[in-house]
Amino acid sequence: MARLRKFFVAGVLVLGVYGVLRAQKPFQEWPAIEYEDFALPADYMNKTEWTRARLRYPDTYGYPDRMPRYRTGRLFPGRWTQDYPRSDRHLLAGVRRLTRIDTRSVEQVVDLDGSDDIYNWPVAYAVEVGHWLLPDEQAKQLREYLLRGGFLMVDDFHGTEEWEVFMDSMKRVFPDREVVDLDKKDPIFHTLYDLDDKFQVPGAQFLETGITYEFGGKEPNWRGIYDDRGRIMVAICHNMDLGDAWEHSDNPQYPEKYAALAYRIAMNYFVYDLTH
Repeated sequence: MARLRKFFVAGVLVLGVYGVLRAQKPFQEWPAIEYEDFALPADYMNKTEWTRARLRYPDTYGYPDRMPRYRTGRLFPGRWTQDYPRSDRHLLAGVRRLTRIDTRSVEQVVDLDGSDDIYNWPVAYAVEVGHWLLPDEQAKQLREYLLRGGFLMVDDFHGTEEWEVFMDSMKRVFPDREVVDLDKKDPIFHTLYDLDDKFQVPGAQFLETGITYEFGGKEPNWRGIYDDRGRIMVAICHNMDLGDAWEHSDNPQYPEKYAALAYRIAMNYFVYDLTH
C-alpha cells in the first residue's frame, strides 16, 4: 500500500509539472519597429529556469485593433517592440555573465490575454509605456499577476505628457496604490551592486545630440509601487532609456558608463525579484 501511494504521489507530481510546461506558450518572434531579421542565438530553444518576458500591450497608436501602415506599406508592429529583440538578447547574455541565473538568450513575449501564460514568467518588461493603453480586463490581469508575486519593470518614457499616459493605465491597474520615489537605501539598489550613484541613462539620440534627456524630462526618476509586505511590484524608470543602453552596449560610440549602469540596474532588479 505504501509503495502504491508513493507511485500515486509521483504520478501526480509528474502530471503537475507536465501541465505547467504545457501551459507555457512556445517562444515566438514578432515583427518589430527596428529589426526585421535579427539572428537567433544558438540557445534559443534551451529549457532554462528563467528568462525575462516582454509585455505586448495595446497602444495609443491603435495597435493591435487598428494597425496603421508605414509609407512602405508595412504594418505598424506596436510600440511594445521598441528596441526588440536586440536589446533583450544583449541583456540576457549579460544576465548569464553577471549572475548565476539560469537563462536562455531570448526573451519571451507575453500577453494579458486572460490565459495563465503570464504567470509562468516572474519578470515582465514594458517599454515605451508613455504610449500604452490598457483596457480594464488587461489592467485587472496585470494587477493579479503583480499581487501573485510578479514583477514589472517599465522603461523608456519621458516628460510630463508620457507620464500622464502611463499613469492613466497604471491607475486602472492599482487605483488604490501610490507611485513613490525609491529611496537610495532601498534593497533593490543593493542586492548585487551598491548603486548609490545613479544618473540619467540616455537613449541612442545621445549619439547625435549629446543630450541625455528627451521631451523635457531632464531629471531621471527611479520610482516604484509596493505591495502590502513592502515588496516592490512595479519598478519605474522614467526619463531614461535603459533599453537603448542594452541595445547599443556593443556600439563603441555609446558610452560605457551608461551601459554599465543599465546592466547593473537590471541585475539588481532581477535578483531582487527572485529574493523578495
